[in-house]
Amino acid sequence: MEDKKTFSLNNLGFNDFFESNVKKLKLDDYSIARVLSEHREAYKVRGVNGQFLAKITGKQKHTAQSREDFPVVGDWVAIKELDKERAVIQEIIPRKTLLKRKSNNRDEIQVIAANVDVAFVVESIDRDYSLNRIERYLVLAREGNIELAIVLNKIDLISKEELNIKVQELKDRFEGINIVTTSTLTEQGLDDLKKNIVSGRTYCFIGSSGVGKSSLINRMLPEKIIKVDSLSDKTKRGKHTTTTRDLYVLDGGGIVIDNPGTREVGMTNSGVGIEDAYREIAVFSKECAYKDCTHTHEPDCAVLQAIESGDLDEDKLNNYIKLKKESEHYNMTELGRRRKDKKFGKFIKQHKKNFRKDDSE
Repeated sequence: MEDKKTFSLNNLGFNDFFESNVKKLKLDDYSIARVLSEHREAYKVRGVNGQFLAKITGKQKHTAQSREDFPVVGDWVAIKELDKERAVIQEIIPRKTLLKRKSNNRDEIQVIAANVDVAFVVESIDRDYSLNRIERYLVLAREGNIELAIVLNKIDLISKEELNIKVQELKDRFEGINIVTTSTLTEQGLDDLKKNIVSGRTYCFIGSSGVGKSSLINRMLPEKIIKVDSLSDKTKRGKHTTTTRDLYVLDGGGIVIDNPGTREVGMTNSGVGIEDAYREIAVFSKECAYKDCTHTHEPDCAVLQAIESGDLDEDKLNNYIKLKKESEHYNMTELGRRRKDKKFGKFIKQHKKNFRKDDSE
């Protein structure tokens, strides 16, 4: 992003949705800015008066109940400008969309980005290409009310015939979803990718480390400002690639968010997203003999019959069942945590009450 260039909030993606919420919250006394990046509890934000390094108030830290209560990249915030470089975040403007996942090896939510219109899932020919992983991202996007598109990158590594097979495979599995094929080496498809990025809308690039997310964004920026290194020969994973989330504004007006590589795409309470991403399974399941059919062994299961007839992909069904189990596990764990927190809260409240009683005697 060019710091010296003057532009309005509209250039950062501000629209009627956010403006109406600013009015509802009566935040006219503050400046409005968008979060560009996060750095150790400080946030780089940008508004009409330039960029600021902003921190949240102590009250916000104290009242926050989860990671979602803190600002994230893509958020719109109300700030109090302290000087030309520093500010304090007073309020997070209600989000239009939110992209999140379960953290690796922990039953905690990791927020990827806020107020995203389109999530570009970048898959690379030379990496751990997986239809099931793309499907996981599709669930997260649908859960967050975000449109999904697929970018198949590094196509210079395969023949045109092989590429056609891959693209058809994607079309069969992800009907109606936009697919763009690219190569930063030969510049194939880069113009097509740019055409898919519209002024005033926000696009988030997600995928595994080393698939080329930062390289693709670099190609669209006026100058290369994202550090990109080669893959490790030993592990085939990115070395010193993106470690933070950053928001950039392109010359054409589109807003893009670069993300660190994601090795695992864990499910949260993604019930709505799963059902939306697997609509055909939901349609077939209506004809099952049992309402609580698991689609694994039951007699007269319409979903299993669809597998046998070839109307439904078996791998897709297996992934659906796996994601449902993950989501249910997260929900059970979250429910247990809430009950524990509630019980602990009652204990503290009773302890304080007893302390006051003893102190008065």
